[in-house]
Amino acid sequence: MVDQGSSARDSWATVVGIDEAGYGPLLGPLVVSAVAFDVPVSFLKSLPDPAAGPDFWALLRASVARKPGRREHRLAVADSKKLHSRSAEGSNLTLLERAALTFLGVAGCTPGDLSALLARICPEVADKLAEYPWYAGTDLALPVAVEPTGLATQRNALAGDLRQAGIRFRGTWSEVLPEGHYNRLVGATHNKAVVLFGRTIRLVQRIAEDLGPRPLGIWVDRQGGRTGYRRPLMTAYPDARFEVLEESPERSGYRLAHRSATWVIRFVQKGEDHHLPVALASIFSKYLRELLMVCFNRYWCAQVPGLRPTAGYYQDGQRFLADIGAAVNRLHVDRQSLVRML
Repeated sequence: MVDQGSSARDSWATVVGIDEAGYGPLLGPLVVSAVAFDVPVSFLKSLPDPAAGPDFWALLRASVARKPGRREHRLAVADSKKLHSRSAEGSNLTLLERAALTFLGVAGCTPGDLSALLARICPEVADKLAEYPWYAGTDLALPVAVEPTGLATQRNALAGDLRQAGIRFRGTWSEVLPEGHYNRLVGATHNKAVVLFGRTIRLVQRIAEDLGPRPLGIWVDRQGGRTGYRRPLMTAYPDARFEVLEESPERSGYRLAHRSATWVIRFVQKGEDHHLPVALASIFSKYLRELLMVCFNRYWCAQVPGLRPTAGYYQDGQRFLADIGAAVNRLHVDRQSLVRML
């Protein structure tokens, strides 16, 4: 437990978690998100294993659980794949939405619709989405799956737990790449891993600009099978003093010393299972992607009566493309704006 009295007079560092949703699908956007928590610097220095980072599940155990359960009243924060379910009736967003909107509420953001949510956490994407008929002019009222009164109760519990722990939730930042924009970047770089890394660096830059000079501890879910990130990090930050802390199959860590602050960036295998901020970032990424897929499916279902919606992954995506083929031709849709490069 962080001492509340000392945290008020201590200097702060920011702990960041980053994860993506939609890296592999055939249809729909790629979304990469980051979340940030402020913690006292002295608390981070006191950790027995700095590479493991703070255990936010333990710090927030009165209001947050590591996994969902029928009798679990606390907020479930875990890998988004464990919280999101699909059935023949469609997508169940309840657990994703409850976690995302509760944390946003603690940060003072209560969006009434998808447009407001995007304007808060990914303001540059509106003009991009306007280029796609399945996203342009569409919106969703929020919340879509949970009761607002239940959100208020969990928001109050989480806010009290954060105060008791002496930490602050600063908010979330997202990068959304619609299909055509994704394809253009992959075509230019010839490597979708480079595109994902680029979105990650953009998130770090946005956080640094919004929060100002301060120490950053950044945990990123490992991107593919890569274990070495030294070269792309040095390319992204050529003016920083650079130190490799470790490179192993489980974790790769780097220290970047700028003139204004020092950052430590770690890429962790299955990061969402070990770090609450990474799990929460995965929730925001999945939640945004699923909301946009609702818009995507509504558009195409209006064009093709009886069409079964898709989650966008390869096998079902191929089925979906075959089902909408005539409509794609009739509407003169450019496949480069619809079908993702793999």
